[in-house]
Amino acid sequence: MKPSKLILPVIVLSQFCCTSLWFAGNGVMRDLVATFGLSESAVGHLTSAVQFGFIVGTLVFAILSIADRFSPSKVFFTCAILGALFNLGVVWEGNSLGSLLSFRFFTGFFLAGIYPVGMKIAADYFEKGLGKSLGYLVGALVVGTAFPHLLKEMTHTLSWKAVLMATSSLAVLGGTLMVSLVPDGPFRKPSQKIELSAFFKVFQNSNFRSAAFGYFGHMWELYTFWAFVPIMLTTYTLLHPTTTFNIPLLSFLIIGIGGVACVLGGYLSQGIGTKRVAFMALLLSGACCLMSPLLFAQGSQVLFVAFLIFWGMVVIADSPLFSTLVAQNASAEIKGTALTIVNCIGFAITIVSIQLINEMRTLTNSNMVYMLLALGPILGLVALISKNSTSKVK
Repeated sequence: MKPSKLILPVIVLSQFCCTSLWFAGNGVMRDLVATFGLSESAVGHLTSAVQFGFIVGTLVFAILSIADRFSPSKVFFTCAILGALFNLGVVWEGNSLGSLLSFRFFTGFFLAGIYPVGMKIAADYFEKGLGKSLGYLVGALVVGTAFPHLLKEMTHTLSWKAVLMATSSLAVLGGTLMVSLVPDGPFRKPSQKIELSAFFKVFQNSNFRSAAFGYFGHMWELYTFWAFVPIMLTTYTLLHPTTTFNIPLLSFLIIGIGGVACVLGGYLSQGIGTKRVAFMALLLSGACCLMSPLLFAQGSQVLFVAFLIFWGMVVIADSPLFSTLVAQNASAEIKGTALTIVNCIGFAITIVSIQLINEMRTLTNSNMVYMLLALGPILGLVALISKNSTSKVK
């Protein structure tokens, strides 16, 4: 059965609407600090709370095989509603740091039923051309990631409470669109029982293992790069005092352009192979990590911004392709669980990477610290070219 042409646009729109919950707090972080009298250190804690909630959520969803045992669209809808409610809890005037952390944690927890489940829904519809489909899907997430930086330009016209209400409303809309217009896909094979062994069983497949370890290497670099883009821009202006950057707008552009790269990577994969395009993107992003100190030292601000834009494209272009390889090398009955497991481990790695670079920046002013991000791409490339990693998807 050929899926309706509306299916993919609805999945992509729903994904964007719901994943806006993820970064809503970042867009109003300064307002939260001022309104609730928080210390500056609370910023890092609130950001990490969402990531930690997502990791715990994906672990629970994977162990219980939620996305494979129940209708993925209904799981998506339920999590969109619950995520929207917890996101809205931040506007409560009686909040303390503890309650804010709880609200952001549970927002992240229910995002585990949105991001990987959205990919599972796409995989249930598009066996052929899955790389292209997931390219659009991850592209939507990337634009959502960049959106808070654009919000910083707009918050003088919108109150911070209005921003949170708007993102919660978008999530409800996205969940409703998904459950109303996207029934279970033709390639879905529901699992009838909890597969507690699935967490370990999926890694017995060498092709799956190769794709997963490539993804883990990619994740070591990705979120740390995104987190430090504004800091990189600020650092460059301090090194070159004549430079003037609109940092929120440039941050939005550098991160957001990755959404276009995801789509382009998806189309390229149809012509020259999913694994090959993922390998090239990982190689190029690793090269950017190693070259970054040279770009900080040179004096052309145009060249520096162009470099960051290029890095912003190649750092994410491989993400939907690795997810495609993961989905295509997992058995149909545990495909949703497999995607969720890989997401869980990948996002746990991001916390380690972010904390490492953050700690290194307190120990040294050298911009060579960003070279440490190359460790992920190097290990990911090794996994892809190892003799046991000849994927069935070329």
